[in-house]
Amino acid sequence: MATRALDARVDTRSRRYDPAETRQRVLAAANMLFSSRGFSNTGTADIAREAEVSEGSIFYHFGSKKNLLAELGRSYGEAMIVAMQQGDALETLEPGIIIPRVFEFCATNNMWEVITGSECEVGVLAATKNPEGEPFYKASKETTTDWITHQMEVAFAYRGITGIDVPMAASFTHHVVGDAIELYLTAPDDAVRERVVKETVRFVRAACGYPTGT
Repeated sequence: MATRALDARVDTRSRRYDPAETRQRVLAAANMLFSSRGFSNTGTADIAREAEVSEGSIFYHFGSKKNLLAELGRSYGEAMIVAMQQGDALETLEPGIIIPRVFEFCATNNMWEVITGSECEVGVLAATKNPEGEPFYKASKETTTDWITHQMEVAFAYRGITGIDVPMAASFTHHVVGDAIELYLTAPDDAVRERVVKETVRFVRAACGYPTGT
């Protein structure tokens, strides 16, 4: 009886929000709970209570808890894009600018590690060790790789770089930088971190055909 009364109160509260606000409340609640409890220890009922919406609205807007995790992955990817671009024109960006920004973003935004339970591990290795986090990683990767592909197309055209398979280069770059982030986050000191950044930039610039010394 008490449970039905609680559900009724939740349902009543949910009707106060329009669909866009309901989605944002669910995402904010899921982000908070996944980060504090972990994905596997958080149920959709927990998210509904935190967001003050009906549990059914979660399935209506997202379909499943895994889809909700994927949406958080897209949001994480979009936040990383903002950090990579920082309002600069796409043609002016190159690996020596973008890659250090990625490292800084990952060092100060540990959503991936907390949600998946893979502290100081990102990318393919984290997804392998904790398959539950795969929807988050996949959505984040697709979001950021789409942006990298577009940025490369614009920058290569601007700089006259030709002969590069851009989608393939973007995918390879994502994997290389993902491995490098892991090295960066687990580095014992600043000197090692600086070497990781420098070598990652050198490798990606060379692979993408940027002239030496530019």
